Amino acid sequence: MDITRRLLLQSSAALAFAGSAFSFAVAADGKPGGSVVMVSTQSPRHLNPAVQSGAATAVPGAQIFASPLLYDADWKPHPYLAESWEVADDALSVTLHLVRDAKFHDGKPITSEDVKFSIETIKANHPFTTMYEPVSAIETPDEHTAVIRLAHPHPALLLCLSGALCPIIPKHVFGDGQDIKTHPANANPVGSGPYKLEEFTPGQKITLVRNPDFFLKDRPLLDRIIVTISNDPNAILLAVENGEADCYPFATASQDIKRLEKVDRLHVTDKGFEGIGAINWLAFNTGKAPLDDKAVRQAIGYAIDRNFITNALMRGVARAQRSPIIESSPFFNPKMPFYDHDLDKANKMLDEAGHKAGADGIRFKLTVDYIPGAPEQQEGVAQYLKSQLKKAGIDVEVRASPDFPTWAKRVSNFDFDMTMDAVYNWGDPVIGVHRTYLSSNIRKGVIWSNTQQYSNPKVDELLTQAAVENDPDKRKALYDEFQMIVGDDLPIYWINALPYHSAYDKEIAEFPESIWGTMQSMADTYWNKA
Repeated sequence: MDITRRLLLQSSAALAFAGSAFSFAVAADGKPGGSVVMVSTQSPRHLNPAVQSGAATAVPGAQIFASPLLYDADWKPHPYLAESWEVADDALSVTLHLVRDAKFHDGKPITSEDVKFSIETIKANHPFTTMYEPVSAIETPDEHTAVIRLAHPHPALLLCLSGALCPIIPKHVFGDGQDIKTHPANANPVGSGPYKLEEFTPGQKITLVRNPDFFLKDRPLLDRIIVTISNDPNAILLAVENGEADCYPFATASQDIKRLEKVDRLHVTDKGFEGIGAINWLAFNTGKAPLDDKAVRQAIGYAIDRNFITNALMRGVARAQRSPIIESSPFFNPKMPFYDHDLDKANKMLDEAGHKAGADGIRFKLTVDYIPGAPEQQEGVAQYLKSQLKKAGIDVEVRASPDFPTWAKRVSNFDFDMTMDAVYNWGDPVIGVHRTYLSSNIRKGVIWSNTQQYSNPKVDELLTQAAVENDPDKRKALYDEFQMIVGDDLPIYWINALPYHSAYDKEIAEFPESIWGTMQSMADTYWNKA
């Protein structure tokens, strides 16, 4: 197993890492200073990632707050606010050694008490409950040392300490007794990162300015990062095309990506989203007939042409996906069945399952729901399924929802047959994958839990073991077996990785293309022009 994977999965042997964070020398023709204007369709409610998930908060939040670690494009951890760390021999503790003389934006020193407060706050309030569930205590033997104690090994812990998943927030600001989820400082935060908040106008603009007292020497390099927000995709495209905006992360629509690729001034890439691991899929309600029969689910899989969806409907910008674990992850099992398009096989399987076609050619009827607001990835695919599955004798009704809450209520209360969905891996399976397949997470009324009502004792056993297994080879083997089982059971037909792309001016150097992309520090980004 290569060193990248070993660092990601975390060896049970005591490890120590030391050095500086990402450190890229400014090119001879590059100059520190200047502003980068970023455009976004996503408007955050507030700017504190400790209590809010999602890219809208994570992108500005990762600039306002520093995390203990950074991750590069090869899934390798690097020092950041923690200049070094050690994992105990028994894998039941991780000791962080903080950089000295680091300050919050108000000049107060960053101490181990702030790290303790931050992780405890995230554990108690963040939607990702599995991130810090094993954390039993955090000790602070001195101002620059934090010891994270675990009830059981947590192989994803180092990843959880990076990017927007672990913003270090000031205890002296957020620990005043007010409800952290509604704290007024969420919208006007005092942070620890390379940029300070200058302006936040919800739905319109976020302006971040250089932190002159940042703990990394000569960083950040830009004077300002300005995020302009619009719910008009065409206005955003025009701004990027004509140079009013310098970068557009999280572009998703294939026609927009193709349009931006034609602009000579821009570099367009799908790098920087590997940690998110966003998968577009068709979920089956396994608690309802006939979808409680895996043969029926498999037949539907064979009836669908995944390559047509990605190459034609999505213009070739989306990558096919056949696993619950994103294929860009080191945990992906390439032996997963693909369910190549085969209508003859689909019809034969449905016949053998006892669903003979009637005189009208119809075997049975199903509904398919979709998340509103994402026509290409959701509604467009749902409409394709209606026409495609009719060839297998399945009469599909596409059921629209007027808004996201309506869709979420239907799906989370098991009031559906099939539904399109888009769910993130969030770097490690224990964070973003387990929730969908554990039978213990069948939670009526909770969206993005196990809304398929899927239950397999062997899957529960494998995921439980993988959540605490620190040996990298053994953990990979557990996930390999898990993927083969769900690939056969097929509670979900995985279609494609969401085609997130970033478009940015070619003269911007060190635009973040690590696994977290712009959801991690942009302290090294600069304009590479004379």
